[in-house]
Amino acid sequence: MTATTAGAPVTASGRVRPGTGLRQTATMAWRSLVAIKHNPLELVDYSITPIMFVFLFTYVLGGQMAGSPDAYLTYALPGIIVQNTLFMTTYTALALNTDLTKGVFDRLRSLPVARSAPLIGRITADLAKHVWAMLLMIGLGLALGFRVTGGLGGFLAGALLLVVFAAAVSWCAVLIGMLAGDAEKVQAFGFTLIFPITFTSSAFVLVDTMPGWLQAWADVNPVTHLSDAYRGLLLGGEVGRPLLWSLVWAVGIAAAFYPMAMKAYRAKA
Repeated sequence: MTATTAGAPVTASGRVRPGTGLRQTATMAWRSLVAIKHNPLELVDYSITPIMFVFLFTYVLGGQMAGSPDAYLTYALPGIIVQNTLFMTTYTALALNTDLTKGVFDRLRSLPVARSAPLIGRITADLAKHVWAMLLMIGLGLALGFRVTGGLGGFLAGALLLVVFAAAVSWCAVLIGMLAGDAEKVQAFGFTLIFPITFTSSAFVLVDTMPGWLQAWADVNPVTHLSDAYRGLLLGGEVGRPLLWSLVWAVGIAAAFYPMAMKAYRAKA
């Protein structure tokens, strides 16, 4: 037996059919993307901030770090993109926390909408924004002299790797968004976690230049593995070991945070 409310078929138990749930998830993802049109300031986070990172790292640090901006850009651009990808996962936490505190989930709960649709839709939309920011930074890098010597295959594999890793870290962001009391706490936690692990990795400097005790951490830092793998895919260097460890970290992060994130989401959404 089914009941029809607002045009969405719902089973007698109150569950939305899988096909309907997928359509609702796509609708929620589109809602998140369309919001940029109504709030152009979001373009600052997804467009202007990545551009600023590329220019600052290249022309402020390039001469000191590698002797010339061009030489440093070749090394640092993959790391800058990795950093930006990780920082952007905090926007998922911020958006979910905002929806929660403003009662959006309360309104959705009264509709025949799959409970997972708002969450999966948000993550899907944010992954699309990750791809946009990555393409923007690669395009700017090409204009400044960076070259993707790993070929089209390396470029596509690198993009897929970033999306997979961002999707895994998004479950940590979901947990933060559900547990944090307000947006300020979400931002504080995100920067406290992401900022140090990014700068104690091979994203911007060679691990060999660090003190011995810090090298020990950098060698197991997931950001080091991700940066080295992405750099190798773009430039045609070594990718086997760092790529394997990046995927292991992605699976481990998702396995650790997915159950906790979904438990917190079901309790509040």
